[in-house]
Amino acid sequence: MPKEAPPPLWLLAELTWRCPLHCAFCYNPVDFARHEAELDTQTWRNVIREARALGAAQIGFSGGEPLLRDDLEELVGYARGLGFYTNLITSGIGLTEVRIGKLKEAGLDHIQLSFQDSTRELNDFLTSTRTFELKQRVARLIKSHGYPMVLNCVLHRYNLPHVAQIIEMALDMGAEYLELANTQYYGWALLNRTQLMPTAEQLREAEDVVNAYRARVGERCRILFVVPDYFEVRPKACMNGWGSVFLAVSPDGTALPCHAARSLPGLTFPNVRDTAIKDIWYDSAAFNAYRGEHWMKEPCRDCDERHTDHGGCRCQAYQLAGDAAGADPVCSKSSHHGVVEQAVKLARRHAEAHDTTVQPLVFRSRENSLKAR
Repeated sequence: MPKEAPPPLWLLAELTWRCPLHCAFCYNPVDFARHEAELDTQTWRNVIREARALGAAQIGFSGGEPLLRDDLEELVGYARGLGFYTNLITSGIGLTEVRIGKLKEAGLDHIQLSFQDSTRELNDFLTSTRTFELKQRVARLIKSHGYPMVLNCVLHRYNLPHVAQIIEMALDMGAEYLELANTQYYGWALLNRTQLMPTAEQLREAEDVVNAYRARVGERCRILFVVPDYFEVRPKACMNGWGSVFLAVSPDGTALPCHAARSLPGLTFPNVRDTAIKDIWYDSAAFNAYRGEHWMKEPCRDCDERHTDHGGCRCQAYQLAGDAAGADPVCSKSSHHGVVEQAVKLARRHAEAHDTTVQPLVFRSRENSLKAR
């Protein structure tokens, strides 16, 4: 059995899966429409209080779109009053002058605003909405209220050639931070993997552009560039290890050690409606399943890197190799690494041939979610 875990440091409060956008790379579960019952305000307050008592220091309000919750300001104020550093992760849709004023008064510390591209055409195509100009107005609103400008843009085959323009857009907006997060293939992104995955050349060219801008702008804007797992030979330390620092609570109250964990078979994840956060974190079978190293098989068990990469991602191991306790196939030491290489080759083949036989992008929607198995 694993040693007693440290307390969680980061609480992700996924307040709702409702969202005005329909992004084809959303990390929300594909079947989200089958889990629509949201926690009420008092239950969220209990979750926040219990997590803070356990030692959590930072809270992210996320979704879906958290601004669709009328009690967002109340929950932010409650968390801030308990000493949390509060972070709103938003598309910006619904953030008005009135609401940002109320959030500021409630003590919101930080806002992360998402864009999908530097052009109206691609931004609106990727979200299946007309929101580009609105997002620009929201960016100015955030800046005018004294918040650090923190932009996030998910990268993939469609917008990687626009990296320079995306950075220029961020600089024009006065962004202090820009996260260029290459798509990680979970949820809707996994469903659309062949259509979204870039070529290795696209990635290298984009990273060269990013490095040139880093050298040019210095401290004016910190630019983060997160490489997708499939183009690595060693896995990331997913969530810094299962049940180590990260605790997510879904809109329906399911507690998870990572965003995608409910995709794993054989685990029953506890619900905050009937189980205390302390018991969930320390005692539940699900949170202890892959905590530490007791579960590891070869080649992870005797690998010198197991203390830093923690065997990689359990969800990816299951998705790609059918074994949640196996080595993450991203790792070149995995006997299933060829699955990753084949996925990259397949996506490249379709990209270069402009293959029209590939299914079109499946956009995140309630209708498409209900079709999911």
